[in-house]
Amino acid sequence: MENSMLLAKIFGSYFIIIALGGLFNLKNYQKVLDDFCKSSALIYLGGIFALVFGLLVLVFHNVWVANWTVIITILGWGALIKGAWLIIFPNTVAKFTQGYQKKTTLLTLHLVIALALGIFLIAKGCGLVSCPLAR
Repeated sequence: MENSMLLAKIFGSYFIIIALGGLFNLKNYQKVLDDFCKSSALIYLGGIFALVFGLLVLVFHNVWVANWTVIITILGWGALIKGAWLIIFPNTVAKFTQGYQKKTTLLTLHLVIALALGIFLIAKGCGLVSCPLAR
């Protein structure tokens, strides 16, 4: 449970900062996505970072239980899959992210969900909230 609390704080902080940065600077965030898609080196580095981060999370927290901590495991697997995707299929990244560049509401929805998830994880990591998912 200690690993869960620590990782919840890390993931929660990450999601809150990224979401707020995106929500307050939406046009700039869309430009960053556009620039990222145009750089093979950035796509590869992004894949490496996501892959390593996902592997680290899974080495320390590959826990499949029926409570909130499974969110961390799912995020670890998501990072691992995203990293592998960016490395193995880099040419598909531009097509995928065009949806975010053209549809502001889709990007905003994604950022709001990330913010809510970040707040939830920070609260769980600090022991501030109890919910039906907590056991």
